[in-house]
Amino acid sequence: MPEIHYTSKRITIHLREAAERFGAPDPIGKISPFGSGNVNDTFLVASGVNEKASFILQRINAGVFNMPGWIMQNLRIFSAHVAKRLETIRPLERRWEMVRFRKTGEGKDFWIDPQGGFWRAMNLIEEAKSFDSIAGFNHASEIGFALGLFHSLVKDLAPGALKDTLEGFHIAPLYLRRYEAVLAGAHVAPSADTAFCTHFIEKRKSLVTVLEDAKTDGRLPLRIIHGDPKVSNVLIDTRTHLAVSIVDLDTVKPGLIHYDLGDALRSCSNPAGEDPFSLEEVRFEPQLCRAVLGGYMGVAKDFVAPSERNLLYDAVRLISFELGIRFFTDFLEGNVYFSVTDSEQNLRRAIVQFRLCQSIESRAKVLRKIIDEAK
Repeated sequence: MPEIHYTSKRITIHLREAAERFGAPDPIGKISPFGSGNVNDTFLVASGVNEKASFILQRINAGVFNMPGWIMQNLRIFSAHVAKRLETIRPLERRWEMVRFRKTGEGKDFWIDPQGGFWRAMNLIEEAKSFDSIAGFNHASEIGFALGLFHSLVKDLAPGALKDTLEGFHIAPLYLRRYEAVLAGAHVAPSADTAFCTHFIEKRKSLVTVLEDAKTDGRLPLRIIHGDPKVSNVLIDTRTHLAVSIVDLDTVKPGLIHYDLGDALRSCSNPAGEDPFSLEEVRFEPQLCRAVLGGYMGVAKDFVAPSERNLLYDAVRLISFELGIRFFTDFLEGNVYFSVTDSEQNLRRAIVQFRLCQSIESRAKVLRKIIDEAK
């Protein structure tokens, strides 16, 4: 019987059966929780014969993605398109790999368990690792490169070709509306931290429409986006220290590239990460921002029109603010969306993002200069 290790991940039934569905013909060995994702249940599955023959097994969170079949449909279209694009731009002069999905004995790239759980499996990208926080300027540049390459690979994939797998994702006015509804019915003991969050949101709620207004009036077009290009979703080659893949593709869908750039810059320019040891460590580091933009523009400089640069500062500030609203709303609801290790983790996460937003605002002048100078 396989050895199964659980940490903070929810224990899932049908785990062994799901692993066997995708692992045949090899017997299954050790199954361990994998990664630091906040949404899906993710495991590393090793072969009982050869532990190097590992793969990633994942149960998609149906409470977040209510149409998981759309995700796999999108990824089939996306993967085929990217494979063709990579053929036209080879050689890249570096290693670059895309996630490959395994199939069951029936030839499907997913399996639905008797309770309706939606499972899929991916080949492990070897000699690569992810980081929860930025490890330096070279790392930041590689995050930028990975996102720029992603955008260049999908620039000619029509937005209408993909389904919207997470309707409302990154639509900040909807998050604000949800927050206000939850706050009205919340039964949370008041504290200095909750007061800080509610005051912070109230003072800045007019910010939430900036990108959607630009989309409505035609200043920002819909494109295919990654949706969640934070630090931990870019794999780094353990030998060359270069970006080798961008993963967590469930939110690949039509959207605004400012969501992607804003999230990458937000994530990479805070050396402390989303769960720092101390709030005093949280800050927006302009030179890390410069490194990310340099890496991005080096491969996708023609992807962002000059008129679109004017909204990049707003995007960085907005994504931090938006994520803070999402974390705080989830805290008020009892932590139903993001995985947590304790009941107040989402409250702390919200404060981190609001502190980061403050830091971004305090560096507005230098940040705008960096954006203008990026080449």
